[in-house]
Amino acid sequence: MNLVPSLQSQFVERFGAAPQIYRAPGRVNLIGEHTDYNDGFVLPVAIDLATYAAIALRDDRRLAVHSLAFDESVELDLDDASPAPRRHWSDYVLGVVLGLKREGLAFGGTSMMLSGDLPMGAGLSASAALEVVVGYALCDFFGRAPDRKALALLCQRAENDFVGMRCGVMDQLISCCGVSGHALLIDCRTLAARAAPLDAKARLVICNTMVGHELAASEYNKRREECERAVELLSEKLDGVRALRDVSIEALALHGAVLPQTILRRARHVVTENARTLAAAAALETGDLALFGRLMNESHASLRDDYEVSCAEADLMVDLAQKMEGVFGARMTGGGFGGSTVNLVEASAAERFMLSMTVAYREATGLSPQVFCATPSAGVGKVLAP
Repeated sequence: MNLVPSLQSQFVERFGAAPQIYRAPGRVNLIGEHTDYNDGFVLPVAIDLATYAAIALRDDRRLAVHSLAFDESVELDLDDASPAPRRHWSDYVLGVVLGLKREGLAFGGTSMMLSGDLPMGAGLSASAALEVVVGYALCDFFGRAPDRKALALLCQRAENDFVGMRCGVMDQLISCCGVSGHALLIDCRTLAARAAPLDAKARLVICNTMVGHELAASEYNKRREECERAVELLSEKLDGVRALRDVSIEALALHGAVLPQTILRRARHVVTENARTLAAAAALETGDLALFGRLMNESHASLRDDYEVSCAEADLMVDLAQKMEGVFGARMTGGGFGGSTVNLVEASAAERFMLSMTVAYREATGLSPQVFCATPSAGVGKVLAP
C-alpha cells in the first residue's frame, strides 16, 4: 500500500501547506542479537515497511507533530531549553530534536505528520525508524546534508539518554544505511559495514507473535548491565577487553569460571553469537543457505537458553517453523519477550509456509499472527517534494 498520497492529503487538510515527505524503514535482524551494545557484529536488513514524516514550515517557534497511528497531536516549544521526557511516543521525536539542536542545526517552526505501516511492538524497530525519519527530515529540510552514520549515532543517543532505553546502534544504523536486496554486516564498534546479497532462491518471512511482555524494556537494560559485569570480571584475566566483542570462544572457555553462572550464560551467548554472525555473513556471500539456516537455529537456542530473552510464543513459532518443509532456519528477532520471528524459506515454499504457520499458530494459541514476506530495502530518504 502506498501511504504517501494519503499522508500528503491529510497533511494539507490539517496544516494547510504542501509537505515534503520522508521515509525510514524498519528492520529485521537476520542474526546477531544483543551483540550491538557489546561492540559486536550484526546482520540486519532494512525492510519495505516504514515510518513516514511529512513536514512543512510554520510561522512560529513551535514543532507541531500529529501522529496518525495514535491520532494524537503534540506541540513542542523550540526555545524550551530543558524539556522533560513525557514517557510518551513524542519522546522519540523530542529526543532527536534536542540532539540536533545541540549539534547546531538551526531550524524554525515546523508542522509534522507521522504515518507508517510498521506494526508497533513487533520487534521490527518502529521506534528507530521514527527517530531516523524525524532526524533525516529536519536535517534535509533545513539544508544540512545528513551524514547517515552520524545521524544513526545521534538517534541512538536520543533513545539512550532521553527515552531511557539503552539500545545499541544497530536499529538506527540499518534504517539509515540499508541497501536494497542486501543484508548489511555491521561492526558496531567501528560502524564499518558491508552488504551481503540475499539469494533470490530464498525469502525472508516475518511472523509476528502478537504478544509483547511488559518486562521487555527493564530486562533489556538488565541484560546490558550483566554484560558489563562480565567485562569487568574478564578484564581482570584478559588484557584489552573493553567489551564482550574482545572475548573469543576459547578465552571464555578458559576464564569463564570467574563469572557467576548467570553472567557466564549471558557472555556465552554474546561471544558465540558474534562468531555465528560472521559465519552467517560469509554463508550469504557464498550462497550457502543451508549453513545460514543452521546458524539461525543455533542463535535462537542461545537466545532462549543462555540469554533468556525469548518467550513461550516465540519458542512455539520457531519450533513450528523449523519442522516445516522448505525452511532453512528460524529464530526470534529483536529485543525479545514477544515480537516477531524471522524465517529463511525457499522461495517456492514461501506461500505454503505463510499459510501453514498462520493456521498452526492460531490452533496452538488462539492468536492470529501477522505473517508476511519482507523485501530488503534502501535506507532513509525523501519520497516526495512539494
